[in-house]
Amino acid sequence: MRLRVEFTTEPFDLDEAPTHAVVAREVIQGAELDAVDVGPFGNTAEGGADEVLTAVDSLLRQALASGATRVSLQVNVIGEEIR
Repeated sequence: MRLRVEFTTEPFDLDEAPTHAVVAREVIQGAELDAVDVGPFGNTAEGGADEVLTAVDSLLRQALASGATRVSLQVNVIGEEIR
C-alpha cells in the first residue's frame, strides 16, 4: 500500500522557520520516501506504508521535542506500493 502524508507544525513564524518546522522537514527529507514537497505552509510526501508510518512517528516525536505545540497531519491511501 502507498500512502501520502500532508503535515504542518505550529506555532507559525512568518519571518523565520521555527526549529520544529525545520526538524520536521529534515525528518521527511531524510526518510526513504518519494515525491517529497516541502513548503512554507504545508509539506507532502509519498511512499510505502511502512516508510510513511515510520517517518510520521519520527516526525511527531522530533517536532514536539523541538517546540511544536501542534502538528496537523493527514494520511491518505493512494494506491498499491510500486515494487
